[in-house]
Amino acid sequence: MNLQRHNISRFALLAFLSIAVLTGCKKNKDIKAPEGEVLISEYCSGEEFFSNGEFFRANGLGESMDQATAKKKALSNARADLASAINTTIKGTIDNYVNSREMNNKEEVEERFEGLTREVINQELKGTKTICQKAVKVTDSGNYKYYVALELSGQDLISAMNERLGSDEKLKIDYDYEKFKETFNEEMNKMKK
Repeated sequence: MNLQRHNISRFALLAFLSIAVLTGCKKNKDIKAPEGEVLISEYCSGEEFFSNGEFFRANGLGESMDQATAKKKALSNARADLASAINTTIKGTIDNYVNSREMNNKEEVEERFEGLTREVINQELKGTKTICQKAVKVTDSGNYKYYVALELSGQDLISAMNERLGSDEKLKIDYDYEKFKETFNEEMNKMKK
């Protein structure tokens, strides 16, 4: 008898939770923007286009009377955001790596790392992958809007950096790829949060 009462209680709780979830989901769809505001849905944007522990990602928007110019603006904006995110991660990696190592002249080593990684980043940005693109024509103005999202693999970037850093004669003495990669992966994992 006690087991039957327990099963009925579990069923009632499950039914209550199901109703609450379904009601909650329906309410979210009916949310309206406050008076005087219009909710905007932006293409190539949202959580699936955020950087994470594997990929650097960025999106951009361009608008122009000319469709090709709108696309160029969107790509330029996305690349600038992507470069900024990569530079921030690499700066953190270099700072943490250099500080964790016993190196001859830390300032000189850090400057060499930064200079070489900038070269690699500029080279690798040319190899970004477009993961979303949408073009629309704004009916009121006749302008074109272009939305784009780009990504670059963190592992591709670290491999290219290893090639460049490992070939530098001055850094060869102090450079430990495995330690550098570990530090880089720690910085990448911060983007998951």
